[in-house]
Amino acid sequence: MSMMKRSIAEFIGTFWLVLGGCGAAAFAAGVPTVGIGYLGVAFAFGLTVLTMAYAIGHISGCHLNPAVSVGLAVGGRFSWADLPMYVIAQTLGAIAAALLILYVASDMGLYKEGQATFELTASSLAVNGYGELSPQGYGMIAGLVTEIVMTFMFLFIILGATHKQAHAVAGGLAIGFALTLIHLISIPITNTSVNPARSTGPALVLALNGEGKALAQLWLFWVAPIAGAVLAGVVYRMFEDEKAV
Repeated sequence: MSMMKRSIAEFIGTFWLVLGGCGAAAFAAGVPTVGIGYLGVAFAFGLTVLTMAYAIGHISGCHLNPAVSVGLAVGGRFSWADLPMYVIAQTLGAIAAALLILYVASDMGLYKEGQATFELTASSLAVNGYGELSPQGYGMIAGLVTEIVMTFMFLFIILGATHKQAHAVAGGLAIGFALTLIHLISIPITNTSVNPARSTGPALVLALNGEGKALAQLWLFWVAPIAGAVLAGVVYRMFEDEKAV
């Protein structure tokens, strides 16, 4: 498959991940009495990965995440030469989805009395953050540690589920449910990133609309997920070496 086709697949897949996960948070999480809450948002993120795994897994590998691409490269499953195009496509897909979410959310409640309405704030669009941007007020160190550990576990599961000796059909299920569980654990802490592109889209779109706090904290959601992914790639290679022996 050509790099162009794979990049387009990654763009579409990451667009779907951010639209499905952050869109669910923006549109449905806080609706009075019938909102989906943390549980619903966690499942929304997991379902985006699960559905795309079967839609584009055979095209691009369905990374949808710069940290996943880096972790797979460190683990010997992905070419370093292909990494820049994947990261660009994933980040652009996330930005496009965040722009669409903001456009649609701006209409929330305008034509029906008593409904939830949308207000543009520093924490809109399900941005990731710590301190005042953390859903439950967790600090920077807690956020950093959480994102490293959650991404490590995510990549460890991906590397295992996609191993040539694993059950290929069930790989998408394992990865999708892993992301759901990760969100159930860490939404209260950082709103769950484990994905630099997912963090960049909402943060950048908010900054372009005058709310730049999330963009100032964005460094953590590149550094921590990539660190966790690199560590997972290194650790999982030890198990593969053991099997080779």
